[in-house]
Amino acid sequence: MTRSAIIFHGTGGSPDVAWYPWLDGRLTARGYRVERPSFPRINVDPIAEFLPGVLAVHDFDADTVLVGHSGGAALLLALIEHLETPVAQSILVAGYATRVNDSEEPVLQEFYDWDRIRANAGDLYFINSVTDPYGCDASQGRLMFDHLGGTQIVRDEGHFGDYDQRYDTFELVDRLIP
Repeated sequence: MTRSAIIFHGTGGSPDVAWYPWLDGRLTARGYRVERPSFPRINVDPIAEFLPGVLAVHDFDADTVLVGHSGGAALLLALIEHLETPVAQSILVAGYATRVNDSEEPVLQEFYDWDRIRANAGDLYFINSVTDPYGCDASQGRLMFDHLGGTQIVRDEGHFGDYDQRYDTFELVDRLIP
């Protein structure tokens, strides 16, 4: 079977910014079939309405790697919980599981089935920064780690890419994916 990777951008983002195209190129060169979908309504529409459309347009199996950044990482929690089959690996960059600032967060579920997420997530990584300007920080990574296990990586690198933070490559994420 062909290995695949799906890279989910964050709130207000697009698949063509930050390190997403670079990671796509790196994984493609290693034989992955990579998808970088555009979801402009991520964290705009309530997750219960948004998630079925995401599940319907992608295939997920034991050879799938999921990478999500910010709102895309928060999306992964709900996505993984509702998968029919486990994936190989899930990497949540600047992810969060609770409201982190004054913004509405329709991408979040009120409750999570942590056991089901753990069962479906595969090799699980949380990459957060102590200096995240939005609150998607190391404490959010720790909250998810406490519920799910996996590996928590704490850096001091802002939001890992933003409108005012160039982050064109992300060697760490590339190294985590076999």
